[in-house]
Amino acid sequence: MDASPPDNAVDYSPSSTVIEFDRPVPLLRGPLLAGPSVEPSAGPYVLAFRDSRAWASSFVACERKIVEQCEEGARIGCAVSASRNCKPTWWKALAGLTLHDLKEREECEVREMADCFAVAKEKCAGFAREKCLVPFRDARIRVAKGVLSPKGVGKLIGWGSMPVSGRSTWLMNQMGLISGDLGITNCKASELLGFDDYVQCILGEREQGTEN
Repeated sequence: MDASPPDNAVDYSPSSTVIEFDRPVPLLRGPLLAGPSVEPSAGPYVLAFRDSRAWASSFVACERKIVEQCEEGARIGCAVSASRNCKPTWWKALAGLTLHDLKEREECEVREMADCFAVAKEKCAGFAREKCLVPFRDARIRVAKGVLSPKGVGKLIGWGSMPVSGRSTWLMNQMGLISGDLGITNCKASELLGFDDYVQCILGEREQGTEN
């Protein structure tokens, strides 16, 4: 007796019924308690990078992606421009093009393409820097408790210089100094400029390049 399944049998094997999904992409930023330095209107939570190294890696990746897309478009534009600038005059086209004419046009297009793309690459780098600088400068980075931001350091110095009678509990609470909490959960990347090597490497160089 033939034990093989009929031709119209429904296949319920794992290979036919199980759907495989791609592994989830890890989040670049995660939710953190807003902290005293964030405007209350922003809500109780903010999105922050897990550390300055992750922030710097994301900045470089974003900048590189924008440059790649910009240069890809620039190549097309430069190719069209080179072809237009190097096309033969109408009377040569009427008389018929020689091999020498075609060779000259090819050399002309190579020169035009190289010159055009060199200028475009520089502009693409500046465009990517400008597009990434503002949002990443204001992006928030997670910091460990017990670490004060530069703004917090200024508040602490101001509080310490006040008379003892003026050091109210309210002011201490505003600074996050109650219950041994000497720091904040997050701060803007711009607030770490000069205090963190990763932030200094990225923002310091990019802002200097923008000024130049």
